Formats: sequence, C-alpha cells, structure tokens
Amino acid sequence: MKFKIACLQMDIAFGNPQENYSTASRMIEKASLQNPDIVVLPELWTTGYDLTNLNGTADEGAKEAKVFFREAAVEHKSHFVGGSVANKTEAGIENTMLIYDKNGEFAGEYSKLHLFQLMDEHLYLSAGKEKGLFSLEGHKFAGLICYDIRFPEWVRAHVLQDVEALFIVAEWPIQRLEHWRALLIARAIENQCYVIACNRAGSDPNNTFAGHSMIIGPWGDVIAEGGEGEEILFAEIDLGQVKEARSRIPIFADRRPELY
Repeated sequence: MKFKIACLQMDIAFGNPQENYSTASRMIEKASLQNPDIVVLPELWTTGYDLTNLNGTADEGAKEAKVFFREAAVEHKSHFVGGSVANKTEAGIENTMLIYDKNGEFAGEYSKLHLFQLMDEHLYLSAGKEKGLFSLEGHKFAGLICYDIRFPEWVRAHVLQDVEALFIVAEWPIQRLEHWRALLIARAIENQCYVIACNRAGSDPNNTFAGHSMIIGPWGDVIAEGGEGEEILFAEIDLGQVKEARSRIPIFADRRPELY
C-alpha cells in the first residue's frame, strides 16, 4: 500500500487562531493540487506557544478544529493527521492531535503525554493518558507529539501494536535541530517503520523553530526533508517496505522483554 504524504510546515501566528486557520486553509488548497492521500499539520498550529493566553484561545472540546478537519477531508478527499490544537477539556487544556479519514469520519485523537518543562507546558497544559493509535484504510499508525520522541519506550509501546508508520507533529526549536534529525532517524531504524514528522517554521517571541520536516523510511533513509521556511513537503511511502525491513532483521522476534 502506498500513500502520498503532504506535510504543511506552517509559520504559525502567535496566539491568533483566525490567522492560522487562514494559513492552514491556503496551504491545504495548495497541497490538494498534488492529490495527497494524507495531509499532516504541525503541533499547536492554531495558537502557537502562546500558553499564557490559552484560556481565551483554546478550542472548547476541539469543536472548531473538528469541523475544520471534517470539512477539509470531505472537500479534498484526503486523510488528515491534524497536527495538534489546544483543546479545552474538563481536566484542563490538553495538547490534542485529531485524525480524520478522507470521508470526514473521526479516526482518532491523542493528547500529548510528555509535557516539556523547558517551555512551561506543565504549567498550562494537562497531560494525556492514552496511546496515539489509529487506523487508516486498514493500516495501523500512531501519532506522537514533539517531546514524545525523546522517550523510545513510549514509541516502542505503539510499534508493538503492529504500527507501520509514526506521525510526529512538533514545534521543535532551531537550537536543537540536530537532536530532531538524529532522534527521528533513530526512531525509524529501531522500529523498522516510516516516520512522518511535521515541524513548524518561523518564530514567536521566545523561540525560533527549526522547520526541517522529515519523511524517513524504515531503513533510516531520509526520503524528503524541508528547509527552515514555510513550505509543503511531499513524499510517497510504500508500506510494503516495512514488512521487508522487519523480515530481513527480525528485531521484534529477537527481543528479550522478560529481561527488561
């Protein structure tokens, strides 16, 4: 099974959902000219890291984002891995990824489990408690958010459920670009799966972000990589390559989980 991927490496307007919805709509329209099967957005794309004002800008129950993705999926006949949005829930504001299939049907969600204290997430956000597993067209995938990639045991917990690709959305800063690249490639190699990673571009009052969205194959080969600016990154993935990699080096059969 092959999927054409479009990663929307947005420059996010700080604390301005209206402008960000306009940017996302424009980029989706442009991406749709190449008929992608799956469109991916970055982390917190509606608000950016304007955490101190989230009580006013967070999306109650992610209702606005859900309508946006449902309508975009139907209009463009694409699946959406909808980055993440500030989702106001009874438990607090969560950093939530939404997934919709090409028929506009809800396919899953994931709220960021690991909160990044260096950017004060723990002061303003509530951590999720569930895995990011979802399926599209009969194939199992997982969604992860930014800091999650520094926790290989969390990533492996998903891949052990026969996941064939990891979709990672982020606001990763430029000063740790080499960590971003190394961690993503490592997660692909050690899990013998595709990694589709969509980062944001641009800057906010506190950070400059790295861009460099990446699509990586199950052997760790970089299929496509963006630059630092706003752009749409396209690539095709072939899930048959996952089965081939796992058959040639049987790391899952050779695990010794009883000892670790």
